[in-house]
Amino acid sequence: MNTINLASAWATLPGNTPHVTQTVAQTATQTTSGTSYPIDIWGLLIALAMVMVASGLSWLMHLGIGKTLLWSACRALIQLCAMGLIMGYVIKSGNPWLVLALVAVMLVAAVQITLSRAKGVPKGLAGPVLLTLVITMLLMISMVTELVVRPHPWYAPQLVVPLTGMLLGNTVSALAVGLSRFYESMKERRDEVDTLLALGATRWEAARPSVISSIRLGLLPTTASLASSGIVTIPGMMAGQVIAGGDPLNAAKYQFVILASIAALTLLADTLIMVMVYRTCFTADDQYRDKPVVERGKKR
Repeated sequence: MNTINLASAWATLPGNTPHVTQTVAQTATQTTSGTSYPIDIWGLLIALAMVMVASGLSWLMHLGIGKTLLWSACRALIQLCAMGLIMGYVIKSGNPWLVLALVAVMLVAAVQITLSRAKGVPKGLAGPVLLTLVITMLLMISMVTELVVRPHPWYAPQLVVPLTGMLLGNTVSALAVGLSRFYESMKERRDEVDTLLALGATRWEAARPSVISSIRLGLLPTTASLASSGIVTIPGMMAGQVIAGGDPLNAAKYQFVILASIAALTLLADTLIMVMVYRTCFTADDQYRDKPVVERGKKR
């Protein structure tokens, strides 16, 4: 966003005076006055060469991951550059429908990635996972954009698209870990679950220990990131803004908002998906299923 656009957007917010608007314009000038360090094609090739060295080391040690590492790096480079070009076009167009379309594509991709990472889950979970992501993402993005940042316009692509990507990336990992752990735990607790059901426990009461352990495991990376941010590590978003010439304090504020959003979103998403899927481990007669099944159009 250039200086004029930033100042104009700030001026539209309630309670901002011309003096404040001028200050924002001066700050924007300072943070976009060439203090960033652009990376050319040679820089990208050198970074890729680092991965090639690591891949070669893997080959020498017979680790069997050299090709996967190199291919993943090449794919990441292509995907990131493609996303950069797409985001540049969407930001320049300022079209809310393009923003929504891009977010929708990201959501669909997130569902596929979640299911591919989750191990030992039954087929047919695409619907519950998509519904979980739509509900929780809509809630969290609405809160951040309308209550915290308050951009103008509300669909500001330079905020909504990166925010969606960061939240989805962490939520996908949490959902995949949580789902994998839940079904694994239910298998490990087979005898305990049968005993609880025989003693009159409901399906929820029998599955509750597995649900709790799954949610806790899904939250571990988020809580660790919250605890270490600012002292042990400088998170990616904050580091990126500072490297790009942004104000460090403002970058720290944005980073905290992102971390807080990720923590809340992870807990909400893991809880919601567990409420949706725990029934797949039981029959309509409250008996444990050896092979979980997602039933459609039937009362479970």
